[in-house]
Amino acid sequence: MKVYGTTTSACTHKVLMVLAEKGCEAELVEVSVLKGEDKSPEHRVRQPFGEIPVLEDDGYLLYESRAIIRYLDQRLPGPSLTPADLRSRGLMEQWISIEQSYVSGPVWELVRSGPVYDVIRNSPGAALMPPPPDAAAITAARAELAQAFDVADARLAEHPYLAGPDFSLAEVTWLPYLQYLFASGGGDLVTQRPHLARWWQQISNRPTWQAVGKVLDRPE
Repeated sequence: MKVYGTTTSACTHKVLMVLAEKGCEAELVEVSVLKGEDKSPEHRVRQPFGEIPVLEDDGYLLYESRAIIRYLDQRLPGPSLTPADLRSRGLMEQWISIEQSYVSGPVWELVRSGPVYDVIRNSPGAALMPPPPDAAAITAARAELAQAFDVADARLAEHPYLAGPDFSLAEVTWLPYLQYLFASGGGDLVTQRPHLARWWQQISNRPTWQAVGKVLDRPE
């Protein structure tokens, strides 16, 4: 089993996190975004949109991180990260959708305004990256995250995890974006909400996340 990606990619983090939670390993084949390797003809054979990660499992290729983590959770032995209860599973899917629709996009707006993108702008792949946002875009991104985080905080006031009593794929999808949010000066949006802050401390200190959640801090 191979994962084509990088150790500092948020989307690759999701895949590495599931592998770690399952106690399984895969070969990580480095595809550097900062060098533009994700846009190379060779990689586009695996991923026609020129993105990472891609999973290769005995000749079977699968891309899109959220699809990959669902596949790995069913494919691999170890504790399930998908609730057995149908309604809890529905809530897990709801929170994954909330992340995709209302969290990851505005997080990257803030990432593009912070120190992580200073590294990216000094890399060979800088021309492939979008420009930093202006002040209005930053304000809009913070407002969008505030709304999503208020909803999550209310949920976490009554439940230890997003889908209920157990850590699930919902947490896996949120973890990388919040990690990059903190690295980009937006952590106050989490820490000022007590239940969200408690949950973040709990999930970000999991040994599995500590092993895989590496933020880009130097050129690859």
